[in-house]
Amino acid sequence: DVLHDPFQSGGLGTPAHERVVAGMIHKAHQGVLFIDEISTLQPHTQQELLSAIQERRFAISGQSERSAGAMVRTEPVPCDFVLVAAGNYDTIEHMHPALRSRIRGYGYEVHMSDTMKDTQENRDKLARFVAQEVKKDKKIPHFSREACEYIVVEARKRANRKGHLTLRLRELGGIVRAAGDLAIEQKKKLVEPEHIKGALKLSRSLEQQIADKYIERKKEYNVIVTQGTQIGRVNGLAVMGAGSMMSGIILPIEAQCTIGGKEKNIVATGKLGEIAKEAIINVSAIIKSFFGDDLKEKYDIYVQFLQTYEGVEGDSASIAVAVAIISALKGLPVKQDVAMTGSLSVRGKALPVGGVSAKVEAAIDAGIKEVIVPKSNLNDIVIEEAKLKKIKVLPVENITQVLHHVIDWKGNKKIYDQIKKSS
Repeated sequence: DVLHDPFQSGGLGTPAHERVVAGMIHKAHQGVLFIDEISTLQPHTQQELLSAIQERRFAISGQSERSAGAMVRTEPVPCDFVLVAAGNYDTIEHMHPALRSRIRGYGYEVHMSDTMKDTQENRDKLARFVAQEVKKDKKIPHFSREACEYIVVEARKRANRKGHLTLRLRELGGIVRAAGDLAIEQKKKLVEPEHIKGALKLSRSLEQQIADKYIERKKEYNVIVTQGTQIGRVNGLAVMGAGSMMSGIILPIEAQCTIGGKEKNIVATGKLGEIAKEAIINVSAIIKSFFGDDLKEKYDIYVQFLQTYEGVEGDSASIAVAVAIISALKGLPVKQDVAMTGSLSVRGKALPVGGVSAKVEAAIDAGIKEVIVPKSNLNDIVIEEAKLKKIKVLPVENITQVLHHVIDWKGNKKIYDQIKKSS
């Protein structure tokens, strides 16, 4: 930049060359320039950055049109540097195409992992990280072995991936400091697991707080039902937020079959995203494979995601939708103390989904007795043992196994045999 000079007239002004201030690209000359969230730079700034990279020199001029420095422009100043830029997935969309092309042509694009394998070596590294955070803070006490092990369990849970630990160390560091503050408050010499549990309660994310309110209000108005049986009604599971900030919610789904046969596809409502809409189409293939002759030009099927003002993305409600439709079509009672999550292939195979730990926790908090998850997701459930004992987890491989668990088949054995024969 070239600084403004309020005394630019009358011979009192500071000469222009004394008001020149080097920019970061010039200060990084013969060194490294790091830019975080590079896509937040304005397009014209990204263009200027590209010019500096190409020419290895860039003139300094006044940045403000109202400044006296706006009329000043230096000769090109050397700025030969190594650029290291960082961003998120949306960075790709907002980066100047020419700048990205230059980076790809003369450098590297690197996708950084947000998890690492759950090995003893990496668990030891997490323990060292805890010790480093304690030393950095200079106030909180050190962690006991059991407390370090609990941090590892939390890292496992936040990884949301089988056999991995999260690398979102900033979030783990926040838990470490919050737990340390609780230990100080209680005048303890070491941080213990109970302090970490207390810290997790105090530092619940906004998504988790909203999910708590969601479940509380839905139960208050009987939108969420956890007892008895109902026809055409299922308790699905969903998540709010993303990454380690995921929080599970109960997703009530209802289906109704009406005489008609005019609709070509299943009609689904509830602010659905594109992938969720496609999942409904996949479910229709399964329903037709079971009861194709019964459906042909006879019934229209409607599915409603009850009061989903937050919207529904992804295909993890496929299993719940299939159960709701089959229940409504054949008048089969569904157990309301069971919740479920999972995607389905067009052949009825249960496919893995994300956020399983958060979903199971939501089911526990809502008073659900059993939860159905894809068998391939079973090892992804990382929940405190005492809490997990409050619910029965039922792993399934296909829609037939789901129906076996969740439907009350009393008096409807012939329908179940028909489904088994078709699957």
